[in-house]
Amino acid sequence: MRINCLGKLIDLSQPKIMGILNLTQDSFYEGSRVGDLDNLVKRTEKLLNEGADFIDLGGMSTRPGALEISLEEELNKVIPAIERLVKEFPGILISVDTYRAKVAKKSIEAGAALINDISAGNLDEDLLKTVGELKVPYILMHMQGTPQNMQKDPKYDNVLIEVNQFLSDKIQVLRSFGVNDIILDPGFGLWKSCLEHNYTLMKQLHLIGMGEFPLLVGISRKSMVTKLLDISAQDALNATSVLHAFALQNGANILRVHDVKEAQETIRIWEQMQN
Repeated sequence: MRINCLGKLIDLSQPKIMGILNLTQDSFYEGSRVGDLDNLVKRTEKLLNEGADFIDLGGMSTRPGALEISLEEELNKVIPAIERLVKEFPGILISVDTYRAKVAKKSIEAGAALINDISAGNLDEDLLKTVGELKVPYILMHMQGTPQNMQKDPKYDNVLIEVNQFLSDKIQVLRSFGVNDIILDPGFGLWKSCLEHNYTLMKQLHLIGMGEFPLLVGISRKSMVTKLLDISAQDALNATSVLHAFALQNGANILRVHDVKEAQETIRIWEQMQN
């Protein structure tokens, strides 16, 4: 499986790592938050040196219950950050975590390579069309509700079937807009407050998209770990690494993580086991 990022073909048959950096202080995990641009550069350099293949930048928190910020505020956070990173690290592959079409367009123009949308185009009707026009890879996440109400009793009769049907419908829309590179994200932790839903999807991860699309897994320090073990996000690194190993075994192509060094070690051990 390959995706085209800024004219470079990225082979996803070997697992890749996406390091998370948040430009907002509202993010659920303090360790991912960055303040000024100088700190952003230092943190990015650390993640790249540890083995990150992509850097995922978010200007607005999408944690459960997060407050929505204005379009202008999101642009003012994200665009200068992209411009600075592109200048400091030529060739860097930046994923922008946004559900707004204008932010997506301005971000790609500033030098970003991918769009990572938690909403599957449901929160801005222009987003999917814009991604098609930009000709960039798109991370399609299963969504139920909004960041403000996502945890209010989400219901599923069969979580795997319903997630796959949702993604299949959205894939058809993306194809109609000319989007060629689609990465699927089941949406662990966000739209599934029930632990059973999350772990059912993890066990059946290889069935998401029926093996036709690359899979991104974002489980780093999330509630499916912290709720099960009754620990804080700050104490969830070890358990996250365990889940990352299961995700790789079940078909994950990209791990979206807060802790790149540990994710890289997990991948190396998993690859050795495959050999």
